[in-house]
Amino acid sequence: MKTPLSSILLVLLSSFIGSFGAVFLKLGAEHPKPGFAGLLTNYRLAIGVALYLLSSVFFVMGVAQGELTILYPMISLGYIWTLVWSRIFFKERITAFKVAGLGLIVVGVACINLGKA
Repeated sequence: MKTPLSSILLVLLSSFIGSFGAVFLKLGAEHPKPGFAGLLTNYRLAIGVALYLLSSVFFVMGVAQGELTILYPMISLGYIWTLVWSRIFFKERITAFKVAGLGLIVVGVACINLGKA
């Protein structure tokens, strides 16, 4: 089975949207409302969950026509976006170790994709 470019793009879009889901989950966690009802009415958490669900829809559409062993590792590329969003929205530091870790992820995904031949 060959993995079409459309599947790769759908999974990458899924990864991108999912990284925003993480941002909104953190925003919701930083503004907690008391009790279980507070969780249900926290719109930031709701947006985060909705974005994760939306990313899952794109992921399913992508893997339907491609190889899971090629596509699933691409979800980890969302860590790159998450690092960028963490810097922009939360003023988190980008350290050399974080960049090195992301580099290893990119190399790993590239190796998996090279191995599809």
